[in-house]
Amino acid sequence: MDTEQKTVDVSFENLLRIFTVPEGPDSTLTKIEEELSRNLNQFLREHIVAEEKPLKEIEKDFSNPTIPEQPSFVSDHTQHLLDTLVSHSVHTSAPSFIGHMTSALPYFLMPLSKIMIALNQNLVKIETSKAFTPLERQVLGMLHRLVYQQNDTFYTQWMHSAEHSLGAFCSGGTIANITALWVARNNALKAQGDFQGVEKEGLFKAMKHYGYNGMAVLVSKRGHYSLKKAADVLGLGQDELIAIDTDDANRLCPSALAKQLKQLQQQNIKVIAVIGVAGTTETGNIDPLDEIAELCQQYQCHFHVDAAWGGATLMSNRYRTLLKGIERADSVTIDAHKQLYIPMGAGMVLFKNPDSMRSVEHHAQYILRKGSKDLGSHTLEGSRSGMAMLVYAAMNIISRPGYELLINQSIEKAQYFAKLITHQPDFELISAPELCLLTYRYVPEKTRKALKVASGKPLAELNDKLNELTQFIQKTQRETGRSFVSRTQLNPQHLEQRDTIVFRVVLANPLTQNEILQAVLEEQREIAAKAPNLNKQLMSLTNELLKK
Repeated sequence: MDTEQKTVDVSFENLLRIFTVPEGPDSTLTKIEEELSRNLNQFLREHIVAEEKPLKEIEKDFSNPTIPEQPSFVSDHTQHLLDTLVSHSVHTSAPSFIGHMTSALPYFLMPLSKIMIALNQNLVKIETSKAFTPLERQVLGMLHRLVYQQNDTFYTQWMHSAEHSLGAFCSGGTIANITALWVARNNALKAQGDFQGVEKEGLFKAMKHYGYNGMAVLVSKRGHYSLKKAADVLGLGQDELIAIDTDDANRLCPSALAKQLKQLQQQNIKVIAVIGVAGTTETGNIDPLDEIAELCQQYQCHFHVDAAWGGATLMSNRYRTLLKGIERADSVTIDAHKQLYIPMGAGMVLFKNPDSMRSVEHHAQYILRKGSKDLGSHTLEGSRSGMAMLVYAAMNIISRPGYELLINQSIEKAQYFAKLITHQPDFELISAPELCLLTYRYVPEKTRKALKVASGKPLAELNDKLNELTQFIQKTQRETGRSFVSRTQLNPQHLEQRDTIVFRVVLANPLTQNEILQAVLEEQREIAAKAPNLNKQLMSLTNELLKK
């Protein structure tokens, strides 16, 4: 129960204390620091409540729009946060919460994050980041080498070059994707003759100069929603983000891509970029990157790979071949806060050519001067924190072989879970795992038989009822708080591409054991039994179909 916070008088002397004097050894804040350092997961288990509190109830704790006139004691406010915020947060690191792309974090990131925050470096320029600038450049170089496998001479020449950049750190995959397409757009519509380039003169004059009837970006139907934002922000328009058909494994169809590229060329529409997805958000599938690269080379367009999720797979010698062709990409997005096990806020975009980012270079007199090594001259974001420090530390402490073990176990755990699902009489695997994501749903054994003979309207009615049941199970499981899977909507070919709601799991957390996966299925089975009306309607439809 939240207690009223004690307040103190406003004085400059008291304000100075919170900048200079640490909390006492028995204070709430000090105890929390000790608990976090001793056992992070135990702290979260104890302070995040299992039973879900309705959002409307939580909103009541955060409904006062007035800035307080009196400051609170630090420990009192910390307790307030524990009661109102921490206790009702999502336990993303829980081994049984397998619906998120976030995972358990290595313990060493807690004290290192504290150092990073205390230093409060601003990576926009050298004057406010000093050693963090070369460190960030090295991290970009390390991941660039992971993708592109260039030799030592290449990185000696380009990694710390003031006039060049191997990529950019971003707050996440969305900004990374926008940056990649920003660079692609500016390079496609660069200065020529009297035309000063799209960055100076804008899209209208750029299209007029080059004589294009339009512009487009191509990606599979499973492309991330951030790409729509990119098309919007860059002035292309969301309608010009053209979705390419996928196969029954949720991968882009090269033949459909080739047909679309040819059609756009005939219409004199400039393709700014083609995007291959290396780890779709919903199913974890990987597009045929090599074949996409061939088409991009043929049609002279920028090839970007959104590997926000799957990029870390390159750490594994066993599974890196799943991303064959990524080394041919002009740019690649990777999110460190996914399978590199870094806290939220660490995305990256890498460019094969060190010259690529010159097309988005910006300078100012008081900052980002020409010839300086200021990182902000090539980034969409200005002021940024030193998140590269945490990525650098993790890659040194965990190492590539350590990451390989984490990647391998996550993929093989997903393979185990998929096999477990297929052996259940009342569960149906919808998308088999390529990485560590998979989708499935609960289907009573008798209904599974009916699905095999159903088509047209009867199949639609059966599928609609199963969608209702899936939603009920997922919502109830989330509210119960013992475990969590997410849900999404797919259009499987074996169900006549009908809208199908499915459970989605992400098995990146190394703390998730096989016994937990078995328990998740058992809990879903128990929840399904608590929906008598839905089950009755489902069985009625099932029996009608089986009689025919």
